Amino acid sequence: MNKKKCLKIVLLMGLVFQLISCEKETKKRKNSKKPNILILMSDNHSWNHLGAYGNEVLKTPNIDAVANKGVQFENAYCASPSCSPARAAMLTGQDVWRLGEGANLWASFPKEKVYTKLMSEAGYHVGIEGKGWGPGNASENGWEYNPGGERYDSFEEFYNEIEKGQPWMYWYSSRDPHRPFRRNGWKKSGLDLSKIKVPSYLPDSEEVRKDIADYYNEIQLFDKEVASYLALVGEMGELENTIVIICSDNGWQMPRGLANLYDAGTKIPLIISWPKHYKGGREITDFVSLNDFAPTFLELAGIKVPEEMTAKSLLPILTSNDEGRIEEERDFFVMARERHAFVRKNGLGYPGRAIRTDDYLYIRNYESDRWPAGDPPLYGDVDAHMLQYPCATKFYILEHQNKDEIKPYFDLAFSKRPYEELFDLKNDPEQINNVAGNPKYAKIKEELSNKLTDYLVKTGDPRETDVNFDWDNVQYFMEGDKYPKPSLKAIEVLGLKEEYDYTD
Repeated sequence: MNKKKCLKIVLLMGLVFQLISCEKETKKRKNSKKPNILILMSDNHSWNHLGAYGNEVLKTPNIDAVANKGVQFENAYCASPSCSPARAAMLTGQDVWRLGEGANLWASFPKEKVYTKLMSEAGYHVGIEGKGWGPGNASENGWEYNPGGERYDSFEEFYNEIEKGQPWMYWYSSRDPHRPFRRNGWKKSGLDLSKIKVPSYLPDSEEVRKDIADYYNEIQLFDKEVASYLALVGEMGELENTIVIICSDNGWQMPRGLANLYDAGTKIPLIISWPKHYKGGREITDFVSLNDFAPTFLELAGIKVPEEMTAKSLLPILTSNDEGRIEEERDFFVMARERHAFVRKNGLGYPGRAIRTDDYLYIRNYESDRWPAGDPPLYGDVDAHMLQYPCATKFYILEHQNKDEIKPYFDLAFSKRPYEELFDLKNDPEQINNVAGNPKYAKIKEELSNKLTDYLVKTGDPRETDVNFDWDNVQYFMEGDKYPKPSLKAIEVLGLKEEYDYTD
């Protein structure tokens, strides 16, 4: 056989081998099913109010069972202690100060890339039930539907639209345990008031215990919702290939909680479970956030993560077999606060930034001359923001604010705060005693202040750079909030007017 003929045979065999390899790779890609993603999110729910996180009073057996088989995060946070910005940061994978109006409650949603849209374009069936992103007006900036995805009334309705073999992502936003709570829910649930541990920043009274118990009851109802969604996914034969995520959007709706940069407002429960792929029964101490969902989901879907996303994928943690601190660089988290509700004259917010480490929480209040909880006498950044519905703990503190034993709690929740706050978490885990002015902590304060500033500058925060953005003048899409009308009981007991005006 001459050399020319031999060369032709070799080339032909090589071509056949290449075609066979390509066909095998194509079949492999077709058969490698991408995971489904199910997000089950509670609303205004602090991290330590689940059985899995050590709470022995309320009962959350279904969530606890997921935690036993999943990965439980001990240092999970939201980007901002407010619904709309926390959810906006989650969808965009960006620090909230980069989102313009997206850092405010009841604003619009910026024209930024969101993982939901990117995944939908890549073939995922994407949907939400409940709030999704909000409250706010996304259509103002041209969004055709909620940035979280198209809205469905039920998982069954959503599932019926899935094509055979199509991966999906569903985000259920519960309304629990958002206020107002179900009246006397604690009685129906059989919770024992005497066993409730009241945090040191709240007065220990029967009214407060009942309020906490009503909140606990709402969490127990969310636990039942978790069970129902897991059962539905199981009935459809999708559970083995579905990543289950249980979390909340921000902290609880109590004084010093929601709308505050303390742990009570920012630290959340986060459990991720995919037993056949991620080793379960692990507790992780890395600092993570809802923002990390975006790059994680995109990586799982094989989609390039946009450069503007400042968050990091959780996959190195999830695929590890270790527990504790997995990625050493995840030893802090930075969060922010701009305008929560419309509760100050002319719609002014209460801007702040904070850095949280294992040992300390440092907070910078940019406008410390403003009232952190909103202008008196309504103090509307503590819900109920207009005192329009029952909010027993807030009401109790306001009613008894002049009593010696209650005034310290009033000051913690409602009084003005200094430009800097610093808390030594080993000695003060509930962040009561501000040591920013203590010379003993001067070096620590300087280090944390510099670290916070460096991060804010690096990520383009207008509060620390030449970038200009006026959050105080961002449109607020709930007109009624500008003219609050307290309830009859609040008017009678607290001596309030029938209506207030926060506009010019």
